[in-house]
Amino acid sequence: MSENSPRQVTYWYNTRTGEVEESDRKSSWKHRMGPYPTREEAARALDTASSRNEDWEEEDADWRDQG
Repeated sequence: MSENSPRQVTYWYNTRTGEVEESDRKSSWKHRMGPYPTREEAARALDTASSRNEDWEEEDADWRDQG
């Protein structure tokens, strides 16, 4: 990346603190979810993960029922 290129900012959700962090924050990876392209998406990280888990559980149940 050249000196004149804008810095690409990504956002992470910290599960320990409940805060959104920017890409340059150096907290432990064990407590980070992401990266997300926007602060708003990072703030919804737990809701997004919960929704995806529900979808996967439904897909697994459907798959088991087909067998």
